[in-house]
Amino acid sequence: MNEAALHFGWYWWVWSAVAFLSGSVPFGVIIARRKGVDIRQSGSGNPGSTNVGRVLGKRFGILCFILDALKGAAPVLLSGWLGGVLGMESPANAAAWGWLLVAVCAILGHCFSPWLGFRGGKGVATGFGAVLAMWPVLTVPALAAFAVWGITLGLTRFMSLASMAGAIVLPSTVVAMALGGEGGSLTSSLPFLVITGAIAAFVVFRHRNNLTRLRANSEPRIGREDAPDG
Repeated sequence: MNEAALHFGWYWWVWSAVAFLSGSVPFGVIIARRKGVDIRQSGSGNPGSTNVGRVLGKRFGILCFILDALKGAAPVLLSGWLGGVLGMESPANAAAWGWLLVAVCAILGHCFSPWLGFRGGKGVATGFGAVLAMWPVLTVPALAAFAVWGITLGLTRFMSLASMAGAIVLPSTVVAMALGGEGGSLTSSLPFLVITGAIAAFVVFRHRNNLTRLRANSEPRIGREDAPDG
């Protein structure tokens, strides 16, 4: 392992800054602008992939989702690889917290982009990419969350509900894997449990308006042009 990565010091702070900048790249705005559209003035006004897909078409929404996921995954993969934690099942505690900070900063960069007046999307695609890149410790939970997201979306057509369901499954899978492993202890997985729990709570918080509409039975389903972002 990179000696600098063993400690929660400059190495992880530098990569966290890189991750924030990477996450802040507003791909939704860039894609829409190339089509002559200001995505912030169209649809729901959200620069995320859901609104891009609604305004510009499904293929552009998918492109935006992929790019948003990649901008979250890239700094996590690079910092983990150079730091020597990529591929480790139980990174040292300080390295685990540092690596997780990189993932969190990528998500925060997307949600509070300085290029958009510290506004942005809801962090689902970027968060998925960032968490998926933490191989192998969070790759399986990320895939489980994605599967639940897809199933929930297919059954209900509520993007917001699917996003929240997937987010909640993330820490739940971390707990299940920790308890199901040798020794059945949460101790070694504590940093990952704390941060994935915080990410899940953050995603739900970002969807608080959608929750209100779901409770009032006024949340439109995906496919309708007036549907709010999930």
